[in-house]
Amino acid sequence: MEHKTIAICNQKGGVSKTTSSINISACLAEKNKKVLLIDLDPQSNATSGIGIDKHSVTSSIYNVLHEQASIDSIILPTAIESLKIAPSSLGLTGAEVELVNLMSREYRLKRAIDSIKSQYDFIIIDCPPSLGLLTVNALTAADSIIIPVQCEYYALEGLSQLMSTITLIRHNLNSNLKIEGVLLTMADYRTKLTKEVIEEVKKFFTNKVYKTIIPRSVKLTEAPGFGKPIILYDKTSIGAEAYRNITKEIMGELPQPIDNKEVITELEDING
Repeated sequence: MEHKTIAICNQKGGVSKTTSSINISACLAEKNKKVLLIDLDPQSNATSGIGIDKHSVTSSIYNVLHEQASIDSIILPTAIESLKIAPSSLGLTGAEVELVNLMSREYRLKRAIDSIKSQYDFIIIDCPPSLGLLTVNALTAADSIIIPVQCEYYALEGLSQLMSTITLIRHNLNSNLKIEGVLLTMADYRTKLTKEVIEEVKKFFTNKVYKTIIPRSVKLTEAPGFGKPIILYDKTSIGAEAYRNITKEIMGELPQPIDNKEVITELEDING
């Protein structure tokens, strides 16, 4: 059985990174895979978005990185039986500075994951929107990386920096790291810009771009406020369909075609 660790990473904020981490994890679990979601972002949005009160978390991934707790001891259940979470906490904000002078600082997360990897089919890491030490830990621990790219102006801005970081990680810390795929998000098919960005990203990443594109969707935006992945919040929505499709692609299956007219209708209904 394959045990895969995937980091979902882009140092740019607002690209649906956490939304994708939560919903890919949930859809993998829906397909009876054992999944661990690791929230490595100090904002703790994956923790709250999966239904955990982040203020009630007493031991988090912060304690694991400081080797004050085993990763096994901090893992919490979620509303989906085969999906667990290693929560974040506000303490993680200072971790970048605190880890700098510690031994093997880049390998802290990898060591923790190696101790439990055999228990899960997939471990998904939600990275912070930066290329600091937390993200370096994620990329050192991961087998592969999914890069979410939003269909907006300056979509490719900063991606050359991310690619340079991946190259440095490969040369120095994790020679096996590969790009799992590039995920286009927040697509609004009513605009010419979305089509232009899709073409631009496909030119830049060629065959690494997933066929499924995540549409701009109010349902996807609302779901984290209720502490639910989209498949629990509105299982028949376009967003749920899109993330189920991405999950199929990650598992090497063929995605179902999504009717873009339905996406446009949903947006027009909302915007009047």
